[in-house]
Amino acid sequence: IVPEYFKWPGYLSPSMSLNFADVPNGLAAISKVPGNGWAQIVAFAGYYELFVYKFNGTPGDYGWKAITSSDPETLKRKLSAEIANGRLAMMAIIGMFFQDGLTGSAWGDWSLYTASPLRAFESELGVQAPLGFWDPLGFTKDGDVESFKRRREVEIKNGRVAMFATIGYIVPEYYKFPGYLAPSLNVKFSDVPNGLGAFGKVPAEGWLQWVALCGLYETVVNVPVDANEPGNYGKGRLGYGNMVYGIDGKSIEDPESRKRGLNSEIANGRLAMMAITGMWFQDGLTGSAWGDWANYVDSPLRAFEGELGVQAPVGFWDPLGLAADGDADNFKRRRAVELKHGRICMLACVGYIVPEYFRWPGYLSPAQGIKFSDVPHGIAAVTKVPLEGWLQIGLFLGHYEGYFFRQDPKRAPGDFEGYGFLGAGKNFIFNFDPVEFKDPEVRKKKLSAEIANGRLAMIALSAMVFQNGTVGETGPAMWLPPAAFENELGVQPPVGFWDPAGFTAEGNQYDFYRRRCIELKHGRVAMLACTGYIVQEFVRFPGFLSPSSSIKFADIPNGLAAVEKVPAVGWFQYTVFCGICDLWLCHQVPSNPPGKLTTRLFGEGITNYEYGSIGLPGYLGGKPVEDPELKKKKLNAELANGRLAMMAIIGMFFQDGLTGSAWGDWANYVDSPLRATPLRAVASDVLVGTGGPFPENYWDPAGI
Repeated sequence: IVPEYFKWPGYLSPSMSLNFADVPNGLAAISKVPGNGWAQIVAFAGYYELFVYKFNGTPGDYGWKAITSSDPETLKRKLSAEIANGRLAMMAIIGMFFQDGLTGSAWGDWSLYTASPLRAFESELGVQAPLGFWDPLGFTKDGDVESFKRRREVEIKNGRVAMFATIGYIVPEYYKFPGYLAPSLNVKFSDVPNGLGAFGKVPAEGWLQWVALCGLYETVVNVPVDANEPGNYGKGRLGYGNMVYGIDGKSIEDPESRKRGLNSEIANGRLAMMAITGMWFQDGLTGSAWGDWANYVDSPLRAFEGELGVQAPVGFWDPLGLAADGDADNFKRRRAVELKHGRICMLACVGYIVPEYFRWPGYLSPAQGIKFSDVPHGIAAVTKVPLEGWLQIGLFLGHYEGYFFRQDPKRAPGDFEGYGFLGAGKNFIFNFDPVEFKDPEVRKKKLSAEIANGRLAMIALSAMVFQNGTVGETGPAMWLPPAAFENELGVQPPVGFWDPAGFTAEGNQYDFYRRRCIELKHGRVAMLACTGYIVQEFVRFPGFLSPSSSIKFADIPNGLAAVEKVPAVGWFQYTVFCGICDLWLCHQVPSNPPGKLTTRLFGEGITNYEYGSIGLPGYLGGKPVEDPELKKKKLNAELANGRLAMMAIIGMFFQDGLTGSAWGDWANYVDSPLRATPLRAVASDVLVGTGGPFPENYWDPAGI
């Protein structure tokens, strides 16, 4: 790493006029160092091996006590850390050698590795951003095309099965076939539990039927029609063409649309394979297909549920299972590391902001004539600070790490003797008694806040460094998004162009067009849904929703409760209606702006209509707005209202789900944690000065 930023001045070999700067970094240096230099290296290493580092009975102990401690536990931990870091370094240097050898540079660009067998499949389906061609296990490194096609067919097949399986996990929660699964055994479909519990209920004959059906499709129905297209069985889009329906499979004709559809299938199949694995995992541990994790009583994670940093809404969050072994010492060590990183990152975040407005006066290095104002802000400062400056920084941190901030195993992680609130205490700068909080609740609250703020700072600093490295500066431009779409509709004050997830970072016009179409569609559906939530509180259609089932419109509750009341035929009608709208009545022509829809009807003499204001079709008098400024204003309003409606409908669903009613009284949410405090008893203290309009209500929208 170091030679990338610093090399010794002067000559490596004066007799050969070879400067240190002439020697490349990495493997290329082997051919540049003269023979005398290698002899010196061998002699130096041999001298240390034979005379200085003599084995005294303890592996690695040569009397050099840089890593030592009088406390046996601390010494053991440090020696273990040395071994672990050495193992990591051995892996790292092998990786560096490997990358250097293949790319021709110590920190080589992999695009220079032109002989890579992975390039044989870089243009295949499924190679998608942001990972590109991703094969960490190296299955394709031999460049064998036949093996790749076989694995791709297996991937597609597993993905299709997983998509069905994922749907099959969800649907039985709301609907099961009526009647008997096995009349001879008196087993009804409703008797079979959802998920893994079904294995013990389905009779042997049922499993035999499944195996026979799958085998029939595998050997007879799904026969490959093109050896160059794994997964193509000639059944057309969605596999409609099959022996059950007798429909001839028709493929998508447009090459780009076909490629996009096949890529989507692979991506959705991969997602479904992950999803079904997660469902099985949750089902197996909790005993239910959609099990409550509270039922997983054997979870080792419960060992640390009462620790600091366990905060709502996530609770104890350890997705990598680092605490799965329940080891308290490991937990304390990681907590100490977390606190240290969090504290440094909080200082670093402040340090990223302050130099934009203030720099120290005078010289950073008088000997080199470098002022503080000469040092750029951010990553660019790494190459400007002189070597002596980095040495001072290293010594300063080492002084704190090795002397002032030494972790006492008897104290809590991050708690250093002699230091109190904000780390102030007795050291070589200050000399006063630290401020400590005696109230246990106040202390716990502040320590939890420190952990939370440290976590936020670690994320924030990573983003700052990433953005700084990408944009190349730390000024206002660092915080600005790409300008490719700043003039598009929907860019409105006070936020302006807002893309925190960076979806438009690559400036791809096609992807932006596609996402804008989706945003408009979702916004329009959400506006209708919000209206539907409100209207039904005041008016319902008269008569029957389903005469055959004797279900009136008035019998259907408003909101989520309606899901179980609408008969299956009704849901089928909804699906068909939405499909007709999506495929034929509301078609997006690629040459039209996003959201400008037309009919897509076929046949001789058929006229396809565009839609005007409020979606009225031309044959009903719908006309587009002609005035450009008024049109822009209305289209912006539609986007803004659609965004608001998407947030609103999510809130309605959430309130409905928790209170049991579309406009539910939160008093029905009996599991609310807000009920933990007897607020009525302290209402006179809590609510004075709120100004109403509901002075008797407890109002805490931020969940404080």
